[in-house]
Amino acid sequence: MKVDLYDFHLPEHLIAQTPLADRQSSRLMVVDKVTGVLTHTQFTELTEFLSAGDCLVLNDTKVLPARLYGEKVDTEANIEVLLLKNTQGDAWEALVKPAKRVRVGTKISFGDGLLQATCIEELEQGGRILEFSYQGIFIEILEQLGEMPLPPYIKERLAEKDRYQTVYAKEEGSAAAPTAGLHFTTEMLMLLAEKGVQLAYITLHVGLGTFRPVSVESIEEHEMHSEYYSMSAETAEILNQAKETGQKIYSVGTTSTRTLETIAADNNGQFTECSGWTDIFIYPGFEFRAIDGMITNFHLPKSTLIMLVSALSSRENMLHAYQVAVEKEYRFFSFGDAMFIK
Repeated sequence: MKVDLYDFHLPEHLIAQTPLADRQSSRLMVVDKVTGVLTHTQFTELTEFLSAGDCLVLNDTKVLPARLYGEKVDTEANIEVLLLKNTQGDAWEALVKPAKRVRVGTKISFGDGLLQATCIEELEQGGRILEFSYQGIFIEILEQLGEMPLPPYIKERLAEKDRYQTVYAKEEGSAAAPTAGLHFTTEMLMLLAEKGVQLAYITLHVGLGTFRPVSVESIEEHEMHSEYYSMSAETAEILNQAKETGQKIYSVGTTSTRTLETIAADNNGQFTECSGWTDIFIYPGFEFRAIDGMITNFHLPKSTLIMLVSALSSRENMLHAYQVAVEKEYRFFSFGDAMFIK
């Protein structure tokens, strides 16, 4: 299956550079996953498309302010660091720029020495393992010195850190936000609960691989990045009960989808309290065992994410929906509008 089958024309001005003032004021395209019929509405009307008993699964990961700007201790050369994941103790896998200036043994200082890092291993594609030293609590220092790691297609700087964070973010560890969740406000979650929609939470720490393009011609040759996930006993019970009683399970975002389908595949369609790493790649032909539909944003051409939504509906339905989205000037990507496939 060729990657080019998932290409489409996307005018650059449709890439949302800044979040809307009101999280829930984005547009919403509802797609019938079978027929491909489209409904155009506002995200505030989401409650009209959900029924009492339906289950909405949200990813409660919290984005770290993981972009750091420092300088080499010996030469004072500027170095940019993007933390990807904690590997052990105070050691982190990171991307560094310019990578050629950071070799094993290189020391980097941040915030006039408030935080220091030593390169202990070189990885591929600008990756490094950095060992950090500091006085106090690492996360608090990161909050003080770090910036939100916005995707490379967003050129504007973010005025408020919290706008690249869901209102229910809780478990720290992500290098990127689960952006489908950015549309929800606390008030909307309360309205959904009042209607009888069950809210369940899982965690998947989003890695930078979510932004990496597919660099092979054939989809089957692409290797997914690995990301850490966990599910509580409480969430497993909610989901298993929903399955038993025939209620719909809707995931919020591709990260929630990948987590749920990983766990269901490992447990014969059931859910259980668990944690681990997933590199699941969902593309057309995939057999869904966990979800009935999903809320998501509008994704990059030829990305693994447009392949995932095509697997839930069909390539034809999705490419048609995206063509209409371009014609009607929907906002794309992290700060853009939303789609509900049901």
